[in-house]
Amino acid sequence: MNTKVALVTGGSKGIGFGIAESLLKNGYKVAITSRTIASANQAASKLVAFGDVLAIEADVKNFESQRGAVNLLIEKWGQLDVLIANAGIGHFAPIDEMDIELWQETIDTNLTGVFYSIKASVEEIKKTKGNIFTISSLAGANFFAGGSAYNASKFGLTGFTQSVMLDLRKYGVKVSTIMPGSVASHFNDHNPDTENDAWKIQPEDMGKLIVDLLAMPARTLPSKVEIRPTTPKG
Repeated sequence: MNTKVALVTGGSKGIGFGIAESLLKNGYKVAITSRTIASANQAASKLVAFGDVLAIEADVKNFESQRGAVNLLIEKWGQLDVLIANAGIGHFAPIDEMDIELWQETIDTNLTGVFYSIKASVEEIKKTKGNIFTISSLAGANFFAGGSAYNASKFGLTGFTQSVMLDLRKYGVKVSTIMPGSVASHFNDHNPDTENDAWKIQPEDMGKLIVDLLAMPARTLPSKVEIRPTTPKG
């Protein structure tokens, strides 16, 4: 049996890096993407200790870029078993202060970018009867002030993923969305701090969740999973 292959968008840091590391430790070959090849290579230089990793420069906001990433992966390894559509951003402001450009970037990255990632990958994943995971957020079910752009992107992503799940079940493809709460990551330009972020979900926890979900019996589809810190801040 061939070693399984995964593609992680936004895999150079944070949640994506944690998922890539966990997959590598569990025998997967993993391609990670970043908007710059320097960032992708820097992450890959750390991940290579755990297995076979491929660094790719790709922007989820560009469909041809996503299709190119999939093509590079197929050229190297010949198959795609798992897509982790992880790349995302956050811009937060009251609606009267939200810049149009920031709104558009949020929707283009968090929602349209996932559509591009899945659209570029779906035919290869159908061949392997593989898995697709999107990384949504608890903000995809719980709205808050100042979150108009982020809430819209994540509510949309949650609904989009559930529809895709229904589309692809008949091909034996399992589609799941993960909805984390607070994660110790670089999201929104945050610099993770071991002491102050210890209460949060850690990137490696997200990685373990993905590995555990991949180990579910083929007959069982975890279509939507909420995950949050056990103990709230403070």
